[in-house]
Amino acid sequence: MAKRLQVILKDPEYREIQRVARSRRMSLAEWVRQALEAARREEPAGSLTRKLEAIRRAVQHEYPAADLDTMLAEIEAGYLSGPRS
Repeated sequence: MAKRLQVILKDPEYREIQRVARSRRMSLAEWVRQALEAARREEPAGSLTRKLEAIRRAVQHEYPAADLDTMLAEIEAGYLSGPRS
């Protein structure tokens, strides 16, 4: 279901947005939809509290891992061995 959104802008703001939309050969409405979608994608998903709690729980566990020098050597060896078929 589609919803209508009304936004009140001052004339100079409206004209500037209209100019930008025209320069991209799109309607003002389409430009606004795309701008809102881009802004929404930049917002973090989920609450900061939940993310921090997940990190706190994760660091309580011990995961197997090589030391850094060993991991870097293995990565480098993989690069040097070339693509696998």
